[in-house]
Amino acid sequence: MAIKELTVVVVVVVFSWIACTSGHEFFSSTDKVAQLFEEEEDLLTSFGLYIDAEEKNVKRMKSILLVLQLLTYFDPANPEKTTRDPVAAYKLLRRVRREWLTIVEYTQLSLYKVYQTLLDYSNIPQAKDLNDAASELIRLQEFYKLYPHNITRETSLNADEAKHMGLVAYDEDKFQHAFLWFLYSLDRLTEHSTTTEKELLRFLSSSAYHFGSLPVAIYFGQRLLNLDPTNDEVKVELNLYRYLRFERNSNPDIFTLDTKSNTSYEALCRGEVDERTSKRQRALSCRYSTGGGNPRLMYAPVKEEVEWDEPRIIRYHDIISDREMEILKNISRPQLSRSETKQGVTNIRTSQSVFLKEDNTVARVSQNIADVTGLSVESAELLHVQNYGIGGRYEPHFDAWDGENDRIATFLIYMSDVEIGGATVFPQVGVALKPKKGSGVFWYNLHKNGRLDWDTQHAGCPVLVGNKWVANKWFREFGQEFRRPCSLSDWE
Repeated sequence: MAIKELTVVVVVVVFSWIACTSGHEFFSSTDKVAQLFEEEEDLLTSFGLYIDAEEKNVKRMKSILLVLQLLTYFDPANPEKTTRDPVAAYKLLRRVRREWLTIVEYTQLSLYKVYQTLLDYSNIPQAKDLNDAASELIRLQEFYKLYPHNITRETSLNADEAKHMGLVAYDEDKFQHAFLWFLYSLDRLTEHSTTTEKELLRFLSSSAYHFGSLPVAIYFGQRLLNLDPTNDEVKVELNLYRYLRFERNSNPDIFTLDTKSNTSYEALCRGEVDERTSKRQRALSCRYSTGGGNPRLMYAPVKEEVEWDEPRIIRYHDIISDREMEILKNISRPQLSRSETKQGVTNIRTSQSVFLKEDNTVARVSQNIADVTGLSVESAELLHVQNYGIGGRYEPHFDAWDGENDRIATFLIYMSDVEIGGATVFPQVGVALKPKKGSGVFWYNLHKNGRLDWDTQHAGCPVLVGNKWVANKWFREFGQEFRRPCSLSDWE
């Protein structure tokens, strides 16, 4: 087949699975990671067609394709079950990236530019995605005080993957976590690993030194010197470590993580704090509600549960159907983009989101919210759908900002259960709300006098295991004057 004809085949086949002409961020949305299963299948299919069209090196390249296909150990019927585990999601990102680079390596030089274009612009995880995913895993470790063997309980990492985790932690000056990952990698070295024992010993010694654990740095440095007796650089470092050992009094334990929570936010997320005492529990209640006599709820009242009394936080159970949730997710998926804060894209908020335009389903969900809250949706913001990423979180923040026509109230719908983590916590009052699929949580951000209620500061805890989908409806002050009358009192 002529090169020109072959180029046409490759372009038509491979470009057919490109969604758009710009790169995508994967780590900040577990749903985007789950979509990689389809992308991976299409990628390998296109590579197979390329091989069939290629007249040279067919046998060699087909053997490479077979190896890649054997590595795709997944169940495409339900990818969400795999991406619920952040380590499995990281491995998927890494695997698809490696498969793509292998395909590029084995394609004919005359077509390399075609594949290089795809590498830059297709739905393939980039190096930044892998580093960001690893960084989020390390943040999960820090937050929940997890060792490598804890976070890899369901999905283990090989020596090369663990080394990458260590390098990311090392670059972020998180030397204790870097050390623990390098140690994990050392324990998993095999003859098939590209990582070497010398590399790991060097990083173990350096990580221990930067952490301040000089005896450990000396131990691993000496092990490295035993393997490489002529390495003068290691000899110099060992002499320095031995000198500093006698100059310093402290010797922190690099093998043991500090399990103390630094903030009430962390303590709530980890389940260490619960202000709902028996006395406080008696002030809470459950009932069937008609939304203050709303005609649409008279014959179908909703289940209302008071989760907290001050500020008043109410959970409405079964506020949205499974079908409606799936429709909202399907509408959102192609539109999701990285969530922002007032400072733009930051690590404070790790998710992807979209404001949905009104259609029949969105309008029906919004009307249900209006019915149970008694507020008007005419001046409310569009329904906002979010999917959280690997270790997805939203650190403590306020929905209102104490300005004109502020967000008077928030209605938060949980569109998925989350196995571990992902709670909505209110650090100022010490309450944590676990996501429950189909339920919605409602609270006022402002007092009746229009001032910000500082107790409504809240956060989305990092997702440790699971896929977290939520939808927000933010109500504005204007349009609610007769539904929630203002007060001049300083206490309301």
